[in-house]
Amino acid sequence: MGNNRWLRNSFVYLMIIIGVIVIFYTMLPSFGARAEEPLTTVVAMAKNNDIREIIIDGRKLTVFPRVTSTAGTDRFTSRIGRDTDVLSLLVESGVEVGPPSGVEVVFKGSSGLSSFLGLMLNFLPLIFFGGLILFMMRQAQGSNNQTMSFGRSRAKMMTSNKPTVSFADVAGVDESKEELQEVVEFLKFPERFLALGARIPKGVLLVGSPGTGKTLMARAVAGEAGVPFFHISGSEFVEMFVGVGAARVRDLFEQAKRNAPCIVFVDEIDAVGRHRGAGLGGGHDEREQTLNQILVEMDGFETNTNIIVIAATNRPDILDPALLRPGRFDRRVTMDLPDIEGRKAILKVHAAGKPLAPEVTFDSLAKETPGFSGAELSNLINEAAIMAARGNKKQIFMDDFEEAVDRVIAGPQRKNRLINPREKEMTAYHEAGHALVAWGLEFADPVHKISIVARGQMGGHTSLVPEEDRYLWTKNQFEHRLAVTMGGRVAEQIIFEEVTTGASNDLEQATKLAQGMIKRYGMFSAKAYTEMAISEVIHKARNGEVSEISVYGNDLLVKMTDDAEFRSRKEADFQLAEFSEGLIEKGLSPVTIIIKGSHSLDGLGAPRTFGKAQEMVFLGRDLGGEEKDYGEKIGEEIDQAVSVLINTAYEQAVETIRTHQSKLVRLAEYLIEYETVSGEAMNRLFNADDEATGDPANPITPPETPPAYSASPSATSQPAPTVPQPAPTLTSKSTDGDAT
Repeated sequence: MGNNRWLRNSFVYLMIIIGVIVIFYTMLPSFGARAEEPLTTVVAMAKNNDIREIIIDGRKLTVFPRVTSTAGTDRFTSRIGRDTDVLSLLVESGVEVGPPSGVEVVFKGSSGLSSFLGLMLNFLPLIFFGGLILFMMRQAQGSNNQTMSFGRSRAKMMTSNKPTVSFADVAGVDESKEELQEVVEFLKFPERFLALGARIPKGVLLVGSPGTGKTLMARAVAGEAGVPFFHISGSEFVEMFVGVGAARVRDLFEQAKRNAPCIVFVDEIDAVGRHRGAGLGGGHDEREQTLNQILVEMDGFETNTNIIVIAATNRPDILDPALLRPGRFDRRVTMDLPDIEGRKAILKVHAAGKPLAPEVTFDSLAKETPGFSGAELSNLINEAAIMAARGNKKQIFMDDFEEAVDRVIAGPQRKNRLINPREKEMTAYHEAGHALVAWGLEFADPVHKISIVARGQMGGHTSLVPEEDRYLWTKNQFEHRLAVTMGGRVAEQIIFEEVTTGASNDLEQATKLAQGMIKRYGMFSAKAYTEMAISEVIHKARNGEVSEISVYGNDLLVKMTDDAEFRSRKEADFQLAEFSEGLIEKGLSPVTIIIKGSHSLDGLGAPRTFGKAQEMVFLGRDLGGEEKDYGEKIGEEIDQAVSVLINTAYEQAVETIRTHQSKLVRLAEYLIEYETVSGEAMNRLFNADDEATGDPANPITPPETPPAYSASPSATSQPAPTVPQPAPTLTSKSTDGDAT
């Protein structure tokens, strides 16, 4: 269709060019002829025998003189009247006519073709301008047709005779494939379900994070089902004209009914299916009218119409509830991030057909990539192939995959980065501090790799790889992760007695994780104490049975000499300090009075969440603010609980690094020399005797090819994990100067 239009337009343009050329040459005088001469001049020249031949063509005379003029022309023209007889005129004027020495007179008759061409030549300007007007009218008519076609659906239909994707090309989501396999079986064998009175879901909503394979799964369903497959994006329904989206929805479902049984796939349905009433246009804006039409069409199917709607989104929380109810999208299929077995299967699918070295094992790669989506794993394989090609290798080796993992997580190496030895040393101790604390704490993830190679905005990184996929985090794991995050700053303070800006992001992430532990996960405890009346507390204090009283506002935590603890409450005007001084004056055992910053012994009380994230459903994102559902006193308790977590983590990091300071020095010295350490060399550095500088019998093996680049002077840590997603690899990364 596009080629025909191109040919038609080209023909019109060619005719216009030819017409212009013909008109141009028609209006110019004949080439090689001088201007017209009067008839009297012709007669006079004929008398003087200066004319050799006269050709009469109607009222036009073409005269050939015997001698060429000085201008170089061998002819000229003249014209006669309507009833003028040229031959008689010449004879009457005494001109000798005919051979051998007279003027030869030739009468030229006109043929039918020349008459037609002459007629066409006369009408050529009219034809030219008429054609131009017709062309402009057709263009205007085409624009009008295009305007009227706005309401037609832009969905593209895939038929079963085209190369397709099958379920074999989708890995790591076995449960989702089983759910969608029922859809395929219903389209192929509907009688099996109808015989039992079963009804296939009218709509299937694919939900998952970006890159988990929602669109790929829909293409696999189309390939397996072998029925017409209509696919369209949610954004293609909406145009600037009111009512266009609803018209396209109607046209889409009309096409689907004509091609039933079939599948209709709407990608990114959140572009049109957002919660109604959230826009500035109220219930009359274009998007909401389109959504209303989708609701009507999906709930208006006949019971015997085999049309299944599949939609994909990564924001199901912002979809309109009417769209999600049974009868429209009856089934929700969640596309989770793949586990270790799923990642292994995905890697095998994308590595098929690529020349892999025998040393490549997908088990270790799957273990190193927790939290990776299918798209990221595909990119990982591609990056490894690119690295191998860049090195002129015939196969893809394991070191290419290791480099690809670092590139996907942190970015490419910054080989042109040059830093001074002092900053390089600080970066080495910073990263060694993270790694040493992780090695020394029980609930921290194992250290996989330490590097001070600059990548992207990172000057170095420490990778912690969990031994298995984790979907739940314990309080001990979070607390030790906090300590690992503090390890870089602690190492700087202990070794250099100085701090740098490299830990700015570490501190930011530690604060964020501690706040999440308190405000989101409720990882605090309210200890239960036995109540004791204030009068009994005074009595036992006079008997010397009370050793310490902690004051939380008007709440008292009473500690006995046998370490038993009781709770009590005093009046606002009761002064414990004066009471303790009175005991001293009477020669009795004094009681230690400790004033606490908190105003309540209960602290935050029973576990709960604090605050709600401020979101706008219409925008589909968190605005970064918080809606407080607690008062100022609780806010102070939250701040104190966060400070306790961070201070405890800092003390754990200090204790671990001071205990194994010699290991810290060996790690840093190795990093300064070789810039990267992992595997057996790293294990030997950790397990070497603290008092020795190395084991001569088992020397530490450096990398085969030390990198020829420098690292950044500062380090930061990767964001804290979110529950219940699998735990991502902890990466301590460094930035240039102050972190943003």
